[in-house]
Amino acid sequence: MLSVNIICVGKLKEKYWTQAVNEYEKRLRLFCKFKITEVDEEKISDNPNESQINAVLEKEGKRILKNIGKNSQVIALCIEGSQVSSEGVAEIFGKTALNGISSIDFIIGGSWGLSDEVKCNCDIKLSMSKMTFPHQLARVMLCEQIYRAFQITSGGKYHK
Repeated sequence: MLSVNIICVGKLKEKYWTQAVNEYEKRLRLFCKFKITEVDEEKISDNPNESQINAVLEKEGKRILKNIGKNSQVIALCIEGSQVSSEGVAEIFGKTALNGISSIDFIIGGSWGLSDEVKCNCDIKLSMSKMTFPHQLARVMLCEQIYRAFQITSGGKYHK
């Protein structure tokens, strides 16, 4: 069974985000070993300069990198990534399995994004959209797309 881990910066703060993620987590247990790993978010001033932002990205990045599986397919969600359809996500899952990889790690950065070091350690970079979303909403959207991908590959009726 495929293992899917979402490594993300910070905790969900609002109850409605947590409820949504919990629902998808429950659904995903039928298809994979699903886990969410939260790493601490660095505190930063309200008006940071570039070096402060880079320091935050580096610290958060080191925490992320410690949680990546040794033989995982690593997929970062970042603005410069490729945009793919839901069917494209399902194809990534299929190719991962065909290549004998049994674990996928998705990475969601904090509000400042991901460090270059994290991006360089990824196999695939995906962008959800040209629009900007809060990273907490991105977590819910990613969970939904993972569930949708499994529904597509299993021929379920969820994806229309």
